[in-house]
Amino acid sequence: MNITVPRYVIIALGAVFSAYQLVLASSSLPIGTRPAQVVLAMVLYAVATAVSLIVSNPRLTPWIASANVVVAILLPVLVASQLPPDHEIGSDYSTWHVAAVGVLMVITSARGFQLLAWIGVGTLVIQSVVWAGPGSLGPLGVIGSVLWVGVSHMLQSSLAKAERDAKAYSVAEREAAEWQTAQEAHLSERRFRFGQTARMALPMLRHIVATRAMLTAGQQRECLYLEAGIRDEIRGRTLLDDAVREQVMAARRRGATVNLLDEGGLDELPASELARIHAEIAAAMRSSRADTIIVRTVGEDSDVAVTVVGLIASGVNLLGHSSADLEEPEIDLWLEIPRHAED
Repeated sequence: MNITVPRYVIIALGAVFSAYQLVLASSSLPIGTRPAQVVLAMVLYAVATAVSLIVSNPRLTPWIASANVVVAILLPVLVASQLPPDHEIGSDYSTWHVAAVGVLMVITSARGFQLLAWIGVGTLVIQSVVWAGPGSLGPLGVIGSVLWVGVSHMLQSSLAKAERDAKAYSVAEREAAEWQTAQEAHLSERRFRFGQTARMALPMLRHIVATRAMLTAGQQRECLYLEAGIRDEIRGRTLLDDAVREQVMAARRRGATVNLLDEGGLDELPASELARIHAEIAAAMRSSRADTIIVRTVGEDSDVAVTVVGLIASGVNLLGHSSADLEEPEIDLWLEIPRHAED
């Protein structure tokens, strides 16, 4: 179960923490020697946090994160430089800029710019050491700001990993579902073809059993036609309907060789388009007297759905010459059936 926190809740929490630092800054105005610098620092901090929390345009967020680092560098300079030299560190809220930089860098880290967040908090450490010495890092709260950024970085990395894992699981689940669907489709297709083959062959098989395989020449030819019809059901698939089956059988009975090759490309067509294609195939075969007829599907990337080719391999060709003298069969039929009906 996924639990998501609304974005406005996160923005509200960030705004509360940021506003709290501004309240602390306001209370420290009388302590410094140049309050105007503190006010400028407060304005810079308020604008930086507001923009960081509100703006979500991916093209602007890198610039906002970079500007946050600049603000993190300016805040200690503006605030610390106006404090009296004898000011006791930690006695009041005059060093509010330390927590403010920590909050701003946590927001920057949460927006996905961990390196810039570390740069910003690193400059805070350096400025604090230069200003008050290494021993001031604890009393000033610099260590706490560094820890905030560290925790934010770890949380962000954990959330990013969880998101990647969730996407990977989603892709795996989708692939598994597609595989299962494909397997079920193949199983359904096999069952359908097996049932259709059984319906076609069962009467002849029963007749063979009843006559103890004592078949006449005509019945043997029917067995050959039946075997070719079963092969059509396997290799022809979407090329077949009742009218096409009838014309295929008629062509074979007059001695023609018919090959139906469904190589894909018709599966996604609507029923109306398939009916039109079947009708054109049946009409072309009905009008042809070719000795060999080849019906083949074309890939989905072509405007042509099916090609029908008829070849004359014996007899007299269209010019009245004996085809026995020809090196290649004569083309009797060439038809390209479009994928979609022309307007």
